[in-house]
Amino acid sequence: ALKRMLNFNVPPVKNSTGEPVWKVLIYDRFGQDIISPLLSVKELRDMGITLHLLLHSDRDAIPDVPAVYFVMPTEENIDRMCQDLRNQLYESYYLNFISAISRSKLEDIANAAIGANAVTQVAKVFDQYLNFITLEDDMFILCNQNKELVSYRAINRPDITDTEMETIMDTIVDSLFCFFVTLGAIPIIRCSRGTAAEMVAVKLDKKLRENLRDARNSLFTGDTLGAGQFSFQRPLLVLVDRNIDLATPLHHTWTYQALVHDVLDFHLNRVNLEESAGTESSPAGARPKKKNKKSYDLTASDKFWQKHKGSPFPEVAESVQQELESYRAQEDEVKRLKSIMGIEGEDEGAISMLSDNTAKLTSAVSSLPELLEKKRLIDLHTNVATAVLEHIKTRKLDVYFEYEEKIMSKSTLDKSLLDMISDPDAGTPEDKMRLFLIYYMSATQVPSEVDLEQYKKALLDAGCNLAPLSYVKQWKAFTKMASAPTSYGNTTPKPLGLFSRVMNTGSQFVMEGVKNLVLKQQNLPVTRILDNLMEMKSNP
Repeated sequence: ALKRMLNFNVPPVKNSTGEPVWKVLIYDRFGQDIISPLLSVKELRDMGITLHLLLHSDRDAIPDVPAVYFVMPTEENIDRMCQDLRNQLYESYYLNFISAISRSKLEDIANAAIGANAVTQVAKVFDQYLNFITLEDDMFILCNQNKELVSYRAINRPDITDTEMETIMDTIVDSLFCFFVTLGAIPIIRCSRGTAAEMVAVKLDKKLRENLRDARNSLFTGDTLGAGQFSFQRPLLVLVDRNIDLATPLHHTWTYQALVHDVLDFHLNRVNLEESAGTESSPAGARPKKKNKKSYDLTASDKFWQKHKGSPFPEVAESVQQELESYRAQEDEVKRLKSIMGIEGEDEGAISMLSDNTAKLTSAVSSLPELLEKKRLIDLHTNVATAVLEHIKTRKLDVYFEYEEKIMSKSTLDKSLLDMISDPDAGTPEDKMRLFLIYYMSATQVPSEVDLEQYKKALLDAGCNLAPLSYVKQWKAFTKMASAPTSYGNTTPKPLGLFSRVMNTGSQFVMEGVKNLVLKQQNLPVTRILDNLMEMKSNP
């Protein structure tokens, strides 16, 4: 959909010989978040985008270039676009709105265009219905800007007003509606009763029905969609309230992608790392070196990431090491050929070797770009994995992960929870709080007041903020009336001994003392709900 938009809303032709039309792309923060995980700067350039700018930055006039706008239809965005028209910044304007624009705002733009005598220059105005951010082939999120406005906390605040709630629900519905328009399919909706999920479901249902009723302008028919509209396979949309399973998001993780997301700064497929400053001593009196910030993109085109993002961390460390070794072998081969080629021509042996090696060298040279890309990925994952490992070691995350799994699967605990909380070396106050909340939520018997006081004291001594506990206490009391406790199946991770193999091969990951835990298959409540729905079972 984005590529079609950047091509002035005509589907791009595959084998056209001509140059692309050079154009300028203008987006707001929302547009930027939608485009950046999907199209790299290079891909934009291949589509003829020479310049991409934020709407609210100071832009110079480029009078002979068409401009493609991709923005949310908000008041200030519209004002700025009208100003662009008055200042005659570009040759022609293709206005694309991320979600549907209202009649009155369209009229504002029209008035500005008439006033600026620029009506002929506004080439097209489109509602793109792209108000969601796709991070992977099978995962999207609703928003990144102001995401705290549609968070769990926002919906469950005690002091929320009805109008605020309406706004939140409308925002969520708008994004989901955009998603189905882009998908070109109408879902079958299932939701949990009596919760915010039900409000969203009802609103979305109404919006879809209204759109289908007006057959002439319906978004789900006509040639805009391709083949989606007449297929009778409808997707199932399950809307679940987070309260069904509050423990899982607090759980410490052990797989690569989840760890990166938990301990590093990871947004929209990009991870930002602070490089550890070098150990070389700076001269006395010099200012300490500023830490370099590096950012890496972990995208679908990164084969290592695709393959290992779901693997347990020890496996990832091992794979990085193997990749590095195979890369070094290839590099040595190229070096060896170079040194042979460097021999002077008089030497008889060298000449006979030349003919054999020319073929080898040609193949080596042609594999260079591939080698360089491989090297880039190895460096990237070495850095990211090392950063994750530092967190695991300083915060003893492997211990937390194993302990929480035991709590959730109700197996016997090898050391008391109180010891874990009061151990000064293990984890940050936040880690301890997460652990205790999981224990509290998963407990069939709520701890007695006496015990609770003891825990509270230990948590306070560890520097925790007790506000989350009082919320969860109320939540637990409330849900106890409503439903049976969630069970997580009885699975515990088995430790595989310490990283013996990695230890011996002189890896650059110093894994001493980190447990090598293997993951067991776990069925979370959401998985079970989905199974029941897909198999049309009757239990609620």
